Amino acid sequence: MKPLDFGRSDDPRVNAQLDRLSALSVPQGRLGLDTIAKLLERIGNPHRKLPPVFHVAGTNGKGSTCAFLRAMLEAEGYRVHVTTSPHLVRYNERIRLAGELISDAALAAVLEEVLDAGEDLAPSFFEVTIAAAFLAFARTPADACVVEVGMGGRFDATNVLEPEALAACGIAALGLDHERFLLAPEDDVPTEPMARIAFEKAGIAKQGVPLVTLAATYPDAAQAEVARQAGRAGAELWDYGCDWSCWGDDHNGALVFHWESPESEARFPAPALSGRHQLLNAGLAIAMLRVQSRLPVGQEAIESGLRTVAWPGRMQLLQSGPLTALSSAERIFVDGGHNPNAGMALSTSLPDAVHLILGMLDNKDPMALIEPLGSRIRSLTVVPVPGHDSHPVEAFGPEAKPAANVEQALLALPDDGLPVLIAGSLYLAGEALRLNDEVPD
Repeated sequence: MKPLDFGRSDDPRVNAQLDRLSALSVPQGRLGLDTIAKLLERIGNPHRKLPPVFHVAGTNGKGSTCAFLRAMLEAEGYRVHVTTSPHLVRYNERIRLAGELISDAALAAVLEEVLDAGEDLAPSFFEVTIAAAFLAFARTPADACVVEVGMGGRFDATNVLEPEALAACGIAALGLDHERFLLAPEDDVPTEPMARIAFEKAGIAKQGVPLVTLAATYPDAAQAEVARQAGRAGAELWDYGCDWSCWGDDHNGALVFHWESPESEARFPAPALSGRHQLLNAGLAIAMLRVQSRLPVGQEAIESGLRTVAWPGRMQLLQSGPLTALSSAERIFVDGGHNPNAGMALSTSLPDAVHLILGMLDNKDPMALIEPLGSRIRSLTVVPVPGHDSHPVEAFGPEAKPAANVEQALLALPDDGLPVLIAGSLYLAGEALRLNDEVPD
């Protein structure tokens, strides 16, 4: 397998540390939080020196939920630290300090400090990343942190966060993904696949901390497992469909948010992020803000956050640039979705017909997007994902055609004006943004 692409930088100090990061291997068979805990201890336990944290897990939508949280908190005037993954173009995107992407100088310094401290611990790439993020967070004044779980929850490096640090936890949409890790055989865990996924995600539940979920969207076995784990942890459970709900008003496009008990209802503008699934992600963020008491956020800030939120690479409409100039299509969308849940979300968000340019890592289901999109696909062009092992054109059926890259795929499309969707991997989405000079900032 090719080494993972952790990005390059114009700053040689950052490149030196990224080279060290890229040499780290994915732990094989190592479970638990012992390594990240030891690493954090060596650098002064920065995770215990953070402002109130909003911790978000899920299979799909957790990154969008984090984007909504950040936008709403910042609209209230708070300074917000954020760590999300993966990055689309630059590694710096993983660490945002008080609203700004971490500078190259600060990034090089914290990565070097963490890598030096854990040299004999054999930490993973993500463990180093999270330790570096928490170290940078602890040294920069801010009012709140938004932390996205990387994979799973129970053994994710972010799960070192203790109840005292947490304002609220949330679990977004659930689905099958990362099965090699999240469904690995283990004693005393659920065996039904969706229950096991729920078990892993609900591992972020903490004593006395509100846990907000999209329960009504989960299969019954997953709902039951989330409730079981919340009960074991002593978390305050707030379930969609039971304690709160939200929906879109098709008449005027508003987002309606409703508390079930006591009954109350609020109306907000539709989210700036495209797709009906974003109503649920926005609702999850609103609920997380409203169940916690550490950082008050008012109606006006929520409204402003919904209007101004941005989350690159998720049903993003490309602006005029070098890449879009290669096509006559009036609209070219980029989305990093790569599993069946993402495919279903795309199917409800896209126009009736699109040209699909698809690149997928070879550890993903090649039909994950094709089957949900079905007859909407007017043409299918398969491209490699730069720097990663990806499925060949043969994996996508007889109608698929190959192209060497995204540029060649666009040039080969018919001149019919139909919209284009570039999808299948966040790494491919990042490549499209880079080619179009839309590097996230």
